[in-house]
Amino acid sequence: MSAMTNIRQFFGVQDMTVGRPMTKLIQFSVPLLIGNLAQQLYNTVDSIIVGKYIGDTALAAVGTAGPILNLLLVLFMGIATGASILSSQYFGAKDREKLSRVVGSTIILTAASGLLMMAVGYFCSPFLISLVAPPEDVAAGAIIYLQIIFIGVLGSAAYNIFAGVLRGMGDSVYPLFYLILASLINVVLDILFVSRFRMGIAGVAWATIIAQAVSGTLCLIRLCGMKHLIDLNRKTLVPDGPLTKQLCLLGLPAGITQAIFSMSSIVVQSLTNSLGTAVIAANVAVMRVDGFAMMPNFTFGTASTTYVGQNIGAKRVDRIHQGMKDLLKLALGVSTVLVLCILLFGHILIGMFTETPDVINIGLRGLHWLALGYIVFSVSQVLQGAMRGAGETMIPMWISIITTILIRMPLAYLLVWFSRSETWPKGSPDGLFASMLISWVLGMLMSVFTYMRGSWKRKLPPDLRTML
Repeated sequence: MSAMTNIRQFFGVQDMTVGRPMTKLIQFSVPLLIGNLAQQLYNTVDSIIVGKYIGDTALAAVGTAGPILNLLLVLFMGIATGASILSSQYFGAKDREKLSRVVGSTIILTAASGLLMMAVGYFCSPFLISLVAPPEDVAAGAIIYLQIIFIGVLGSAAYNIFAGVLRGMGDSVYPLFYLILASLINVVLDILFVSRFRMGIAGVAWATIIAQAVSGTLCLIRLCGMKHLIDLNRKTLVPDGPLTKQLCLLGLPAGITQAIFSMSSIVVQSLTNSLGTAVIAANVAVMRVDGFAMMPNFTFGTASTTYVGQNIGAKRVDRIHQGMKDLLKLALGVSTVLVLCILLFGHILIGMFTETPDVINIGLRGLHWLALGYIVFSVSQVLQGAMRGAGETMIPMWISIITTILIRMPLAYLLVWFSRSETWPKGSPDGLFASMLISWVLGMLMSVFTYMRGSWKRKLPPDLRTML
């Protein structure tokens, strides 16, 4: 009977306002970490199949489309962040009515924003690809890939936003199940469309949007079935003016942050494209491995936001500092293990995407540059996640603006420019990776400083602020 109770507790929503912080954080984070692993399989399997079965040019096309796709999806990121913060706080406060209104408003916003992005993204894809000036053969594939992805963008919006709401309510297990299922569908369809039907890069895109539609639909069904926590009816399935405004205000800085990352990636992608197809393909492979290395960082950042949000909603701020100490231990430990794996098996990891020796060598050098950065970035994510959980989303945004726009982008161009040589007449790709590492280290230092200073507490009520 005890075992059955433990299973139910693990697979149910996690109330992180009670119990040992370390235990609750592990129960919440493990499914989330596995879920992030599954999500990375989307892009990784796409890239492996594209690189192995279609070629380096097609791999470069997928990589070129990536930053542009991320830029146009910032609207979803903003909605997901705002909805996650509000759902965690109202869940912690046990406010059923407001929690229901937040979920209802989020569903309507998701549908509206998804349809808008579908139209804008599809018709603007050729123009957006031209902005990064890839080689002609790369550009053609990138446009096809991007347009098909936008045809099914509503599925991506539904999963990312609804999964954010579920996680805010402490449910990280069901989004994991749905994501694993979608990843399996994606793998099967990738192989079927590319190797059997010879659909090329279009087949990879169709496989992705079908899989995302499945995961998004399942998340919506899960929300509608949580009748013990929320009420979804005609009254709540309409935009609530004040709550929608609050959701947008909380999510806007996160959306801007993601937009900054995406725009800087587009600018740096343009620089990368100028260095040749081998560098473009190597950078795609590095970024796919980077996605796995970043998993603990984003996982524990999300756990930090949910943990702090729930405890603030429940007015249990006495639990926050211990929770952050435990979370930093988890984040640093897991990141260190992953970095050691990357350093030991980097050649094999890059070799999964391509068999071209030059591409493998460039990619391996990139991984060596970025290895330390994954550990320091984990600290930034945990501390910034805590700030967001407290309702302070502006400070993380400003840190991102400074490290990305003022530091990383200019530094990338400078380092590439000054590294020109006979071997690298247009500059060495080392400059791309070194600039990223430096920006991560400086971002971590700023995050530690602002967290210790305590200015992120200003959004809290005075009585809670003095207790924290």
